[in-house]
Amino acid sequence: MIYLASNSPRRAELLGQIAVPFSLLKVSIEEKIKEGESAENYVLRLALEKAQAGFASSNKDRPVLGADTIVVIDQQILEKPADQVHAKKMLQLLSGRTHQVFTAIALVDSEFSKTRLVKTAVSFKVLSEQEIAEYWLSGEPLDKAAGYGIQGLAGKFVTNISGSYSAVVGLPLYETEQLIKEFYRD
Repeated sequence: MIYLASNSPRRAELLGQIAVPFSLLKVSIEEKIKEGESAENYVLRLALEKAQAGFASSNKDRPVLGADTIVVIDQQILEKPADQVHAKKMLQLLSGRTHQVFTAIALVDSEFSKTRLVKTAVSFKVLSEQEIAEYWLSGEPLDKAAGYGIQGLAGKFVTNISGSYSAVVGLPLYETEQLIKEFYRD
């Protein structure tokens, strides 16, 4: 049994798919990159901070899992869109190109903390202005890294994926299960 420090219904659903019993903890941390911080270190730090914040607010009777996902293209981090204009710019940047999705997970308790980083390459077809506009109107881009959710309507934009599909959704299932097993062995 673990706690999941997340506000994401997708992460809760994914964790349930691998039959890990968990309770949900809602956490809030500042998600701002530090000067000179690499994308990899940034997403790992956010996952760890979420897990630590969850542990601090929990009964401290079991480990807490935190996770974070970012999209990277041209060494630029694409997070959740601020508004429609921002979402449109990000989707135009992804159009007809391959980008990286970094998902980090962290598991912590009072004695240990362990992290993992999963990188997945995702390729998009060329998107028309109309497709981008219609996608925005669906409401789906609002709370997703780079303004898209592969598990929803944006799945039709994807021409290729190399890596973990579940990591792109928000929680790498294989790596999560391995991390939990490793954590309980230590």
